[in-house]
Amino acid sequence: MKRALILAALVLGLGGAGWWYASQRDATGAEADPPTVAVTRGTVERTVLASGVIEAGTLVPVGARVSGQIETLAVELGQKVKAGDLVAVIDSLDQQNEVLKARADLAQIEAQQASNAASIREAELALDRTRQLNRTDLASTQALEAAEATLAVRQAEARALAAQRDRAQVALASAELALERTRITAPVGGTVVAIVTDEGETLNASAETPTIVKIADLERMVVKAEISEADVIRVKPGQTATLTLLGDPSTAFEATLRFVEPAPPGIAQNDAAETTEAVFFNGLLDVENPDGLLRIGMTVQVSILLERASDVLTVPSLVVSRGDGGRSTVRVWDPASRTATEREVRTGIDNAVTVEIVEGLAEGELVVAARDSDTASAAVTMRGRRSVFGF
Repeated sequence: MKRALILAALVLGLGGAGWWYASQRDATGAEADPPTVAVTRGTVERTVLASGVIEAGTLVPVGARVSGQIETLAVELGQKVKAGDLVAVIDSLDQQNEVLKARADLAQIEAQQASNAASIREAELALDRTRQLNRTDLASTQALEAAEATLAVRQAEARALAAQRDRAQVALASAELALERTRITAPVGGTVVAIVTDEGETLNASAETPTIVKIADLERMVVKAEISEADVIRVKPGQTATLTLLGDPSTAFEATLRFVEPAPPGIAQNDAAETTEAVFFNGLLDVENPDGLLRIGMTVQVSILLERASDVLTVPSLVVSRGDGGRSTVRVWDPASRTATEREVRTGIDNAVTVEIVEGLAEGELVVAARDSDTASAAVTMRGRRSVFGF
């Protein structure tokens, strides 16, 4: 039984080898031509591939610097605004009262300054009279010194009132600024991408600045791409790139690599980079978005161009054999003689799919697609070898 199973397996194996051998011959029984590819002109590119996430070119949180209830929210989600446009209005009754109080305090000090000026004038006149009387011995030296001291006191009060007036002016300016800040305006132009605080809510700006809306510049986006440590040494700012969306891989967007971060993102939490996992560096790419097709948070595939050769001779990379010392060869097929000849070639850019041929081939020549005939040789050996079982 065991011998029968072995014989059956051997028959199947020989039958398969015979089928392969027959398939290599044409209808006349002659050896079939090997598969070939023609040398053509084209473009060869070598790129670095990465995945990335789209971010807004500019994202600005717009907050309130004064506390109060939002009376009016003047924008809607997705609305485009210009710098200076009204975003929200906060209940300003408290701020208005503070302005009125500051103005009253300033007016009171200015009135005191007027009174003090009159007192100074009175003290100056009294001092002049006392000096004249003192010269004729009609006023004592003590009276003269008292008049001089009175004038000095009035002048010191004037300086104090001047300082108080300066402080009151500062208080008034602060109150007016707080009142002005109840009207929240857009610091930059862009699109409202988030509404954080709705109309009617109360804001408390005493501890931190509460955010009302977020405005983003969506006409120019930034792609944060993760570049592997093996590829990061080959990229540099200024290189062009192509972006494709997961939802529409047929549409490409042109971008420019602006910056490559000097350390992995994890360095923000740890002093040393994590080495137990794959290490990536963030590359920032700028891409124009005039039609608004790109949105914040989209995932894209990034292809950063390292080098390109256009209108050059090309063949598939698999047809080129690499030897010692950087020697490259191909097998050129001659249809007339139906023979393949090995020929040395000089190659250029090779992206592992297509290789540039700098020298050694001409456009239109045929190159054998298979680089060796090990399989065919094995089949021929099988046909001429006697089985160990006697067949």
